[in-house]
Amino acid sequence: MSIKRAPRRSFPKISTMPRPATEAAQYLDMYKLTVEKTRLEQELEYIDGRRQQLCDRLAEIEHETAGLDAKATTLRQPTQSAAAPRPQGLNFAPNANVYLPERNSRQAPEDYNTLMLDY
Repeated sequence: MSIKRAPRRSFPKISTMPRPATEAAQYLDMYKLTVEKTRLEQELEYIDGRRQQLCDRLAEIEHETAGLDAKATTLRQPTQSAAAPRPQGLNFAPNANVYLPERNSRQAPEDYNTLMLDY
């Protein structure tokens, strides 16, 4: 799905050479304004449609959030099986014990490889 974005600001088309004040020039200006009006009306229709889509999605999210909140509340209630103590071997929670190898600060570790670069 591609998102069509409206331009920031629409400016009227500017001619560098002034047209002579004739009836045709007036009709040309009217045509330009009519085309711009049509384009702006189409943009407004697109924005209204997109706004409706966003409002619908927000309503769906609110509905789903309320349902999940109710479900979480029911799951929060202690049950008989949850009150029973768990066996010690089924503890899947991670522990925070980290074992780092001891390093001798005076010597470089033996697993280093040396690489020399010349420019």
